[in-house]
Amino acid sequence: MSEHYYTSKPTAEHDLHTVEEVLRGRKLRFVTDAGVFSKKGIDFGSKLLIETMVLKPDARVLDVGCGYGPIGISAALLMTSGHVTMVDINERAIALAKLNLERNGVEQAEVLQSDKLEQVMDRQFDAVLTNPPIRAGKETVHHIFEQAYEVLVPGGDLWVVIQKKQGAPSAVKKLEELFSAVEEVERDKGYWIIKATK
Repeated sequence: MSEHYYTSKPTAEHDLHTVEEVLRGRKLRFVTDAGVFSKKGIDFGSKLLIETMVLKPDARVLDVGCGYGPIGISAALLMTSGHVTMVDINERAIALAKLNLERNGVEQAEVLQSDKLEQVMDRQFDAVLTNPPIRAGKETVHHIFEQAYEVLVPGGDLWVVIQKKQGAPSAVKKLEELFSAVEEVERDKGYWIIKATK
């Protein structure tokens, strides 16, 4: 069995690749590596979230479980004066996300190593974006939802992509316990995009 990407220090042998994707009409390049999520290219769920998310031009955005950075980088490029904070537990993902920010000319973003939202619980955000680490288990995913609620400003949105077969219905139920409004914004190929508003 291959190593779990939800780890702080991956031990898989390095296997660097560059992938190109057009996201929200922009051609972007990403360096990927073994030991990170979706190393061979941006997964369908992340692409669907990127194409669906709606952000204010000056939003303070948090990308949880950023991996090598496609969601956070896309968010930063959508905004004219906002700022994106990208977090991941995986130190290899953090290094790649920093490199990919540079490679794609993104300045209004930062990358922090953090187990879930631990390193940013003292901050406030207008939006939280996540393709949550399903393989880490339901408890971890639900903890991310709880922490996201805490760091969002009133009226702020949590955007989640999750597959139906990997727990989208139970995710919706958990979000409905926490948030004032929960909307299934999009469904495609078994993936759900859920927006939960504080």
